[in-house]
This record gives sequence, C-alpha cells and structure tokens, in this order.
Amino acid sequence: MLARVALILSIWLVGHGLALAQSMEVDSMLFAPSKYLLLDRGLQFRITKSINSMYNFDFPSAERDYAVLAIQYPNHPLPEFLVALGYWWRIEVDVTNEKYDATFVKYLDRSIAKAQAMFDEDETNKEAAFFLAAGYGFQSRLYSERKSWTKAAFAGKNALKYMNLSRGEEEFNPELLLGDALFNYFSEWIPENYPLLRPVMALFPKGNKELGLQQLEQVANNAFYTRVEAQYFLFRLYASEEKEPFKALQISQYLHSKYPNNPYFHRSYARHLYTVGRWTEAVQQSHEILARIDNKMPGYESNSGRYAAFYIAQFNDRMGDKTDAKKYYLKTLSFGEESESQESGYYLYSLVQLGKIATKENNKSLAKKYFKEVKKYAKRKHPAHQEARDFIKKNKL
Repeated sequence: MLARVALILSIWLVGHGLALAQSMEVDSMLFAPSKYLLLDRGLQFRITKSINSMYNFDFPSAERDYAVLAIQYPNHPLPEFLVALGYWWRIEVDVTNEKYDATFVKYLDRSIAKAQAMFDEDETNKEAAFFLAAGYGFQSRLYSERKSWTKAAFAGKNALKYMNLSRGEEEFNPELLLGDALFNYFSEWIPENYPLLRPVMALFPKGNKELGLQQLEQVANNAFYTRVEAQYFLFRLYASEEKEPFKALQISQYLHSKYPNNPYFHRSYARHLYTVGRWTEAVQQSHEILARIDNKMPGYESNSGRYAAFYIAQFNDRMGDKTDAKKYYLKTLSFGEESESQESGYYLYSLVQLGKIATKENNKSLAKKYFKEVKKYAKRKHPAHQEARDFIKKNKL
C-alpha cells in the first residue's frame, strides 16, 4: 500500500526536481550571484535552448549541449540529470515500453552519486539535496509504473528524506510551487479515489485540490522553467479529472504549436480536438501523426498510431464511409497489438465496431470472431464487454 502512495508522491518530488533542472530562464536581475550552478546566469540561455530541444524531441542537439556541460562541470549532477530527463520523455510517449528503462536509471544513478558526494561534503548544500530528491523521485515513479513496489518504496523514502532537507533556499522558492501544487492536488485526490489509502495519507499534510489547480495555473502562466511541466499536468487533470475539455485543448494546442515534434503533445492535441467535437481538425492531426510514424520520426510509434487511427476510423464511421472506417479500425488493432495494448479502450471499441460492421455485411462468423476477442481482452465490467454481450444477444450471433 505504501509503495502505491510512492507513485503519487514521486510526482510531487519530480516537480521539485524539475524546478531545478529546467530553471535557466530566470531573469538575471532577480538573483545575486549564487554558489549554486543552477542559478549561474551564464548558463541561462544555453540551458534554455537545450531544454526546448529536448521537449521538441531533438535529443541529439540537447545532449550535445549536456555533454559540454559534463566536461565543464564533471563533478556536478546536472548534466546526467538532464540526460535522464530526456530519456523520461522518451518513456512518457509509451510508458509500457521498457526499452529506455536501463539507460534512464543509469543516468539517474550517476546524477545521484555526484549529488551524494556534494551532500557528503556539505550537508547544508540545498542544490545537492534537490538533485537527490529529484533523482530518487524519478526512480520511484518509474518503479511504480513497473509495479516494482519494493524498489518504488525504497526510492520514495529516500526522495522524501532529501526533499525535506532541500527546503529553505529563498532563491529556489518561486519554482518550487510546482511541487507544492502537485502535492496539494494529489494528496486530496488519492483518498477520494482510493479509500483504502486514507489512513496512509493521513500521515501526510492535508492537501487542497482547488489550491493545487490555482498553483498549477500560476506556475503555467508565470514560471520560467517549470512552465511546460505545469502545463503538462494541467491539461491531463483538466481532461481526465476536472472534466474541462476545452481548457485541456487550449493548453495542448499551445504545447503542440511550441513543440511541434513532440509526439505526446501532438497526440494529446488530436485527442482533445476529438473530445470537443472538432472532428475535421482531429482527423487532420491524426493523418499527420500516421505520416510521421511512417517516416519514423523520433517518438512517433504504435501508441500514438493507435490514437490517431481510431479518431480517423470514428470520423469515417459517422460519415457513413464503412470502407475507410474498417481500414482504420483495423489499423487501430494493428497498432494496439504492436504496443501490446489489447486491453485499451480504443482497441476494444475498434473490435466492437468491426463486429457491428461485419454483422451489417451479413458476415456473422467474422462478427463472432471480433466479439469473442472483446470478451477475451475486456474485463466483464468494462463497457465494451457489456456492449458486446448485448449486441450478441440482440442479433442472435
């Protein structure tokens, strides 16, 4: 149970760490010279460019800059942490894909080791404590995704320890608001959605979802280098938890326009267009996603293809073009099988719709095959499973 809490707490800790890793756009007039590398004004423009390259999935450009940093500051955790952050975004595109896990953890381990050496030398070093909290926080997040609960709990415990030690540096406070915002939101959200975790969450400070959203908005509108991460969390929360699809669309549209080659932002933009009923634009973006997959653009893989193909299939289905609808429902299945996402909603509903089309075409054997697949992959309480059962009964398949 405690390990599951680590997944949400690690989001909070990651927010604190990102406040360091991405904070090079700070106005040079705000701070006096600092002993901390992250507040070194000479690095501001270089890091900003690198961070922007990373978000736009131009990892080679970003990592060339990070390599220069590693030469200039061989004992500092920043370069390895930034490389790890790039690998996290590779993972974020499809969290079920584990091919980047080892590299991600390797760079985090290197960053943690250097931060630990700095901390051992000076236990008042807030920057070292920040990197330790962020490094362990990211590890906890990954291990939670992989359901390695023991590792997640161990990393989360370490992250909490160093996060508490990292507080108290006035210069970092503006960017720390991201972490506080995430904690305020999720510490109230967890007991609402997971009642069994209420006793555990009672051990932590009381949160406030409304305040958390307000803080996220403040970071998204005013922060320098945690702005993108705040916007990322905002559009996800507005889309799934707060039922504010137009706000989610507005943010994802901005992020896609600023980072047009980021596949996560691209498919999110297409998804939110689809959700609010802007079908023509959703289809246009979806065709672009599929073209980029065909052209093997970085990060454009089967997971994004599953989204895009389904939106096109739905559009053609509603327009009465059953030929193209079938074509793209089948593409959805193909992408889903490639990414091993057979239990996803888009995969299951594609099977349902293909079964319905086959029934109308008097191909009952094929329809039975599709509905059998639905019952195979969907849990009995899943709406697709219920729809398949009802359709089979009604049409006597």
